[in-house]
Amino acid sequence: MSAPENRPGNGDSSHKKSSTNAANGAVDKAISAVNQASRNPVVAHFLRAAERFNDRMGNQFGAAITYFSFLSLIPVMMVSFAVAGYVLASHPTLLEDIFTRILNNVSDPTLASTLKNTIQTAVQQRTTVGLVGLMIALYSGINWMGNLREAVRAQSRDVWERNPQDKEKIWVKYLRDFTALTGLIIALVVTLFITSVAGSAQTLIIHLLHLDALTWLKPAWRAIGLVISIFANYLLFFWIFWRLPRHRPRRKALIRGTFIAAVGFEVLKIIMTYTLPKLVSSPSGAAFGSVLGLMAFFYFFARLTLFCAAWIATAQYKDDPQMPGKSRN
Repeated sequence: MSAPENRPGNGDSSHKKSSTNAANGAVDKAISAVNQASRNPVVAHFLRAAERFNDRMGNQFGAAITYFSFLSLIPVMMVSFAVAGYVLASHPTLLEDIFTRILNNVSDPTLASTLKNTIQTAVQQRTTVGLVGLMIALYSGINWMGNLREAVRAQSRDVWERNPQDKEKIWVKYLRDFTALTGLIIALVVTLFITSVAGSAQTLIIHLLHLDALTWLKPAWRAIGLVISIFANYLLFFWIFWRLPRHRPRRKALIRGTFIAAVGFEVLKIIMTYTLPKLVSSPSGAAFGSVLGLMAFFYFFARLTLFCAAWIATAQYKDDPQMPGKSRN
């Protein structure tokens, strides 16, 4: 009886089986590596925060905050328009100088006439535009704060559904949102004041000590400015995460989560500083680049804020006391 032939089909089947076993082995190793990494406390915390962020509609809340942020720019521009009108009305020579520059630099007579009429309208209707802009800014700002507050609370409370006692009368809600908006504006002014004063003081100290020529010190000055800016960001996010939730978060979680938000916000500002000029450099970017840049900035700010709120809420630190104050979810 002859020996069985080594048919080509048998070789192909053995090759497929070995390839399948190798692929399954690679998948098993990858799963084992992921499971081992997920047991790391830092990675596990990040995964818990990401799961809560997704489960509690962090992306959708971020889009809503972006919409209301961009919408709030319209009344802010109206108020700025009115302020410019008051400035030009009190400085007639400046107004005439602007008109002269428009006529000298704008070759199209129709465009020059349109710009001149727009400036004259700003001067003549400055009071009306300013009052209407302030009223719309107040209304849109309160609604923006209400959306931010609800989004942060959705990430912070223990359960996704709101409790019946969370419902408030509409006038209480608007009063609370107005108070929160006022506090946020004060926190923003304080952070901007710290950043500007620290930057001016740093420049003055460098000039008084005649350190301008020491180029090797410039990285140190930039690092100091970066630290000051992160500190200002920290104050702003600390107010958001401490004031907006219905309950006070844990101390370590609040401190560390706020630091992550402050550093992330500074990275976002640096990225926008370098990318926005490139967006507006092209003809199409000149028309839409600034709008897209602002929308991207608002969107990533909202996502960063909500993710850090989820990170604070999912933190698990031993001997981490709760901050004093309100405790209702």
